[in-house]
Amino acid sequence: MRQTNPPKPKKAAMLGVGLDNTDGDKRLTRGKNFTLVGGSAETHAVMQETAVKINERLDKKGKRLEDVSPQEFRDILYDVTDKIGRR
Repeated sequence: MRQTNPPKPKKAAMLGVGLDNTDGDKRLTRGKNFTLVGGSAETHAVMQETAVKINERLDKKGKRLEDVSPQEFRDILYDVTDKIGRR
């Protein structure tokens, strides 16, 4: 009898890339389900705030990033960026 492999658990992560760095600093932040690279100090800080707030929203809903649909993620992202004034 042929053995079937169990399905692999779904994985998801957010990647933020800032391209406006002019000061030469290298910025890298890793979190529970995100990696942020580059950007000016201000851009990097905005990416950090956005990623953290998205995770807070997911925690409130009792969901993980890999559990939300692209549309639900988009809705959360837009709501977060509207609230921090970055859209």
